[in-house]
Amino acid sequence: QVQLVESGGGLVQPGGSLRLACAASGIRFSINVMAWYRQPPGKERERVAFIGLSGTTTYADSVKGRFTISRDNAANTLYLQMNSLKPEDTAVYYCNVAYTNWGQGTQVTVSA
Repeated sequence: QVQLVESGGGLVQPGGSLRLACAASGIRFSINVMAWYRQPPGKERERVAFIGLSGTTTYADSVKGRFTISRDNAANTLYLQMNSLKPEDTAVYYCNVAYTNWGQGTQVTVSA
């Protein structure tokens, strides 16, 4: 059974940083693609970052240059480093592995 557990969310002031982590079990990290999605209040879920098997990354335009996705295959953990956070980054953030496996989400709130 695949289990994904996100951590690292919280309340941060505009301009601040957070690092999200997604610990996985029941799935081989090294042979799967992974991504971070987010769902702002009242809006649909959107993909913000993707990392492929070779480490190739893609980002939504809204987070380019501010967010960095990375993976530690040995630790079965996915990360999202978020810098220069803005109020519009406020959302529940979800990790996704192999397109069909989702974590429970972690709340990120950017507010003064």
